[in-house]
Amino acid sequence: MPHSASSAHPGTESTAHPLLCDIERTARRLAGQVLHTPVWQWQTGAASQLAPQTEVWLKLELFQHTGSFKLRGALNCIQALDAPALTRGVVAASAGNHAVAVAYAARTAGTHALLFMPRHASPVRVAACREQGAEVLLTDTIHQAFAQAQQAATEGLSMIHPFDGPLTAEGTATIGLELMRQVPWLDAVVVPVGGGGLCGGIAAAVKQLNPRTQVFGVEPFGADAMYRSFQANAPQVLARVDTVADSLCAPYALAYSYGVCRRFVDEIVRVNDREMVAAMHHLFRDMKLAVEPASAASTAALLGPLRGALAGKRVALVVCGANIDTARFSELLAEAA
Repeated sequence: MPHSASSAHPGTESTAHPLLCDIERTARRLAGQVLHTPVWQWQTGAASQLAPQTEVWLKLELFQHTGSFKLRGALNCIQALDAPALTRGVVAASAGNHAVAVAYAARTAGTHALLFMPRHASPVRVAACREQGAEVLLTDTIHQAFAQAQQAATEGLSMIHPFDGPLTAEGTATIGLELMRQVPWLDAVVVPVGGGGLCGGIAAAVKQLNPRTQVFGVEPFGADAMYRSFQANAPQVLARVDTVADSLCAPYALAYSYGVCRRFVDEIVRVNDREMVAAMHHLFRDMKLAVEPASAASTAALLGPLRGALAGKRVALVVCGANIDTARFSELLAEAA
């Protein structure tokens, strides 16, 4: 049975957020369209050597259709569109994972997807979008991708936002719902943060099911909009982003996702690129998981800034995606060797 809802930060109790009944309804609606991803206890290598007192569970969302958690939010958003909107088509901005998910969801809904992606996006992700029938336009920066997608939305296309909005949060919250049923009585959940849609959704589900479970968000130092927003008590915009974790390169925080994170997330911590690459190495060596840097952020936090706080606790790490080409993966692992 769920406990009463809890706020991690006093004064945010009235913040708009996904209700548990809405999350459960979304999970039922998406059943059969998204995978119920597995969990696995990490008991070898780095987990036993560097966090020997901690019970570590991995929520393996990298096994989801399209290779990341993004499909849950994209499907939930596109399925809410009416017939005229589907006829006009959808638009999105993304460095990759969200774009792939929107392309897939648009194809299944029978609509056209226009995707703006920065030129530095992985060629594998760009190709995956085009294989799904999406139109891909490349921009010089992620800021330009968002700006051009917003312009296309004013011209009639429906924006499928990568991290903001109730429908996105309800989709990502289904991960938290699954996790809390798969691993009962967790002490903490650690979630990578880009724009906050994943972390906010998961935290909303987790806290409404068990307010005593802590939720930690993890950002790269080079893309820490949510961390800065927590410090400033208001959504912040980054002048630039610079991190190996391109899936976490949201250039700003927005009101809804910030508000949900502020209400339910206990703390945002930061890790550097070297720590994420080392975590990629640990996950590959110990668990044979080939993950992208963003997916390794939660592991980097467990073995870095959260190591002491989580010692001796039952902890789940969200492993959010694995869309990385073999050449780039090999290059990054060579750096960790």
